[in-house]
Amino acid sequence: MSKHGRILVAMSGGVDSSVAAVMLHEQGYEVIGLTMKTWDYASSGGSTKETGCCSLDSINDARALAVGYGFPHYILDIRDEFGDFVINNFVDEYLAGRTPNPCVLCNTHIKWEALLKRADKLDCEFIATGHYANIRLQDSGRYVISKGRDEHKDQSYVLWGVSQKNLARTKFPLGSFTKAEIRQMALEMGQVELANKSESYEICFVPDNDYRSFLRHRVEDIDERIGAGNFILSDGTVVGKHAGYPYYTIGQRKGLGIALGRPVFVIQILPESNTVVLGSEEELQKDTAYVRNINLIKYEHIPEPMEAVTKIRYKDVGAISRIVEENGSMKVDFEHYVKGIAPGQSAVFYEGNDLLGGGFLM
Repeated sequence: MSKHGRILVAMSGGVDSSVAAVMLHEQGYEVIGLTMKTWDYASSGGSTKETGCCSLDSINDARALAVGYGFPHYILDIRDEFGDFVINNFVDEYLAGRTPNPCVLCNTHIKWEALLKRADKLDCEFIATGHYANIRLQDSGRYVISKGRDEHKDQSYVLWGVSQKNLARTKFPLGSFTKAEIRQMALEMGQVELANKSESYEICFVPDNDYRSFLRHRVEDIDERIGAGNFILSDGTVVGKHAGYPYYTIGQRKGLGIALGRPVFVIQILPESNTVVLGSEEELQKDTAYVRNINLIKYEHIPEPMEAVTKIRYKDVGAISRIVEENGSMKVDFEHYVKGIAPGQSAVFYEGNDLLGGGFLM
């Protein structure tokens, strides 16, 4: 009988989840490893070699590690659920003129739910992942996510959508470690190749990082259906033609194929008229944002305006703001102007290192 009970560990085949599994195994948990097959490389339209968390090599690496340490390993095929929810949403958001956040949806609606369903079948009390974040139970009875110790690897931003009931069964073994320390642990385990594995920052189902090609592959006749449209300035002046509004994102400067003698950025996308609005860097800046589909973590409600640091993208350092709930959404008033608020991206709120919650920018 194990000292701490049975735990299901999500294993991608990378160094983080592998070390997390071994760490829990050595702490006395009865570890069961699980690798989720979320997508088919052949269906993505990618032009490069299959890599990343769902490749055959990664699955084999996860299984080999589990066998080496003597704990079970399973593969769970969730391609249908992933495709129906995450990939379809990804395409729909671009067609709606927004910039999607697939990792948040995958964590919230696919991976956690799939892990917990399988955990129940395998009689596992807990699940664990290799995210760089921390979790604790506070006196109010709510579970709180806080930033990982490694500020460069902190992944709390993509976890804002995880529910309280799911957090209650979740462990993040890597939260108090740095990436360098995890790589060193892998070396000490004798896993030299694993320790030196490179990281991928691409969307897993767009392995060549070309989302435009992915859209063309997924949406039949997208170029014929949408066609070219107008680039306009904020005063309505037409200044050129673009390839179709889904191929542009808020804040984009490069790849516009237009020269106006000064730097211009995408400041608005109007899908109903297939129009992309260009403007100066100053026009890209705003001091207010509205956020939908709110999930609060630290507190059940935020009835009065409170100060928070709001991040509007994963690598954003965050900006001081005042947030308040309004009719099911969150109004964010920034202390200073922020650049590039992109509808569809996540806005995530922090109180110190604690994650207050988050939602999608409107």
